[in-house]
Amino acid sequence: MDQLQARRAIDEALAVVVPGVVLEGISGGDDLRAVLDLDSLDFLTLLEQLADLTGVEVPEADYNRVATLEQLASYLMSRSA
Repeated sequence: MDQLQARRAIDEALAVVVPGVVLEGISGGDDLRAVLDLDSLDFLTLLEQLADLTGVEVPEADYNRVATLEQLASYLMSRSA
């Protein structure tokens, strides 16, 4: 998986969790939970959607490693088959 594929998967997953989300004003280093006002259930749903789309599961121990768009994309790229 490359950067573009990872971002597409993230965009698609976020569209399910936060319908109508516009990511254009969000920096790659912004905390997704804070910027998009995601509660714990929303965040888990996001990770489940990404697992369905990419086959990459994020264990709870790694939640702090996927807080931003950049971190999440890098995580998906590093763990995809």
